[in-house]
Order: sequence, then C-alpha cells, then structure tokens
Amino acid sequence: MGAGAIAVPGLETLMDAAWAAAEREESGGWVLRSSSGVTQRANSVWEREPGDDPRRLLAALRDARLWYRARRQPLIFQVFEDPRCAPLNAGLGAEGFTKQSETLVLVRDGGIDLPAADVGVEISAVPSPEWLRLWWSVDGRGDETALAVARGILTGCPSLYALVRDDDGVPAAVGRLALPDTEPDGARRGGLYCMATRPDARRRGYARVVLRSLLGEGTRLGLAGYWLLVTMANTGARELYVRAGFEAAGSYFYRQDRPKRHLTGC
Repeated sequence: MGAGAIAVPGLETLMDAAWAAAEREESGGWVLRSSSGVTQRANSVWEREPGDDPRRLLAALRDARLWYRARRQPLIFQVFEDPRCAPLNAGLGAEGFTKQSETLVLVRDGGIDLPAADVGVEISAVPSPEWLRLWWSVDGRGDETALAVARGILTGCPSLYALVRDDDGVPAAVGRLALPDTEPDGARRGGLYCMATRPDARRRGYARVVLRSLLGEGTRLGLAGYWLLVTMANTGARELYVRAGFEAAGSYFYRQDRPKRHLTGC
C-alpha cells in the first residue's frame, strides 16, 4: 500500500463515522449501533477495543442481547479478519452465531493523476430525491420509512453525491464520497459508498464515470487516500475498483445470533 493508505484498525474508525447509525451506545469497548434494521452495518456491534477474556465476552453478550431485544432486532456483530478480533470470532462461533456477507476493504492513495472529469456529472452536498431513488432501487430494502432512515444514515456524515444521467436524461448511476471529520493518523481520507447503476444501464461505463468524478473531487479537496467496501461475491465491481488503483487492505463479515431476517448490504 502507498503512503496515503491506511490499515485496520484506523479504517474501522473511519468506516464507523462514514455510516452513522441513528442510535449508538458504547459499552465496555463495544459500540452498539441501531437504525431500525436498515443495513447490517448500522445495526451491528463493532468491537472497538478487542479483548480476550471469555468471561467478559459472555457478560457483554448478555448485555448486548438485551439491548437489541429491547429494539426488536437480532444481535449482529461486524467482525474484522484481524488477529485482534480472533477471540471474539471464536467466542461467537462457540455461541452458534452464523457467518454472512463477507466484504473486502479496499484502499487507494490520493493525489494520483486522473483523466479529466467527465462533463455532465452532477455533484451535490446532499442526496437529491433522484439520487436516493436510484440507489434505493438497487441496494435498498424496505418502504418509505426505511428509506428515510437510510437518508439519515447517509447525511450523518459530511459527503458528496455524484449522479450521471443516460442519453435520455434519466439517472443511470450514483455514488457517494463520505468525508468523515475524524483523522486517525492526522490525514484526511474519503470513503466511496453507494455505488449503484440502474440494471438496464449497466456495462455502459456509467459506474466508471461516477467513480472517476468522486476521486476527482477528492483530489480537489486534497484527500490523502480513499477506502471502499465491496462484497466478495461482487466480482464485477471488484474489477472496476482494481483498475482504478484500489487494493485490498482487509476484510470483515457479519455474525448473527438466531437470525430471523437477513439484512443485506456491506
């Protein structure tokens, strides 16, 4: 990785800030996050301070179960593939937690020359109704109430939103550049999220245009680097990001207790 890249655990702090849960509570090194069941990340536990005491794990699990039960949600953990998280992962496995949604964390340096930004890409500081509708139609799960919760998650962190239209003027693809205020190592970075292309507009280069435009905005802002998240199964997106200079920095997955419904999205 280059000088602008950042590795776990610094990335965990950035990722948490970029996808702001509606409700959160810190307890014994764990961050409990809830957003009415909208997306796994905003409704999962992040082990901010890993530990290796089995007794602490069991006590914390009991408290976390009660916290999520009061919100009528399953208990889900976001677990990073990192030696620090091995005790938690082993403990959850012993408790019968399922494993799902394996996700790669990719990083890229900032300040790298890019081709000129494509004309016609709409950049805004808030997600427009058209932006939200396209993203939600591709990645969303739920009704208008869930969409409102999702909008709150997005706008909980300063961000830029890109939208490109097809030849008929219809939104074809969107993306988000999250710009958290936190700087784990003193350098500002941006996170690429919500990259979504209308199904009938795929394989026409729209995603590449959105990605290049957001990276261009990051260059304008002087960002030191970027990160993004992509599920292991999404080979097409992974190829796009690798061509754009991203490389793997780590991965994570979710472990769920007594699953009742499957929340999707990385």
